[in-house]
Amino acid sequence: MNLASTGLLLADLQNDFLHADGAYARGGQTNADIAALPARLKPLVDAFRAKGGLVIATMFTLSPGRGGEPIISPHLKKLRPFLAKGDFKPGSWGQQLVDELGPADIAVEKIAFSAFYMSRLEWVLRKSGIERLVVGGIVTNGGVASTVRDAHVRDIDCTVLEDGCAAFSREVHKQAIDGLRPVARISTVAAVLAELGAS
Repeated sequence: MNLASTGLLLADLQNDFLHADGAYARGGQTNADIAALPARLKPLVDAFRAKGGLVIATMFTLSPGRGGEPIISPHLKKLRPFLAKGDFKPGSWGQQLVDELGPADIAVEKIAFSAFYMSRLEWVLRKSGIERLVVGGIVTNGGVASTVRDAHVRDIDCTVLEDGCAAFSREVHKQAIDGLRPVARISTVAAVLAELGAS
């Protein structure tokens, strides 16, 4: 693995999604598979850092609009009606990468499923010489799948960590992983750690 051109992308592993005091926990939307991801990904994050690799975090963001109320897409408001003022606010604690995995070398705000949509992610990757990504995070069928597919059409190779991603349902996670096989390499945290050790 050539770390000069490979980045580790942590998709949306933020306090408001994962922490017991975050927006999703307050809204009763917790999931054991999602909560387990930071501990599972930490050895890989540490290994990337130790070898000089680039750790990139995408951060789902709800930009404040009129009166400071968050601008929320209708589909998301219907799906997560508990989201409120201050949740995923730019620069807030809730928007940040969880402490266990931070700090990221590069953090990119995102406003939709794909981290490439209306963001500076592609520009940052190109300027940093990153041609391939190892991807872990949430949710497999949302932010992960959309970002990986957008990377594919930009000729950025992706390795998706099957055990380093999660969704709110294991069946949905499995279906999303299977759906990504035509556009990405599917691997595991242990396998990529072994590749790093051999590089």
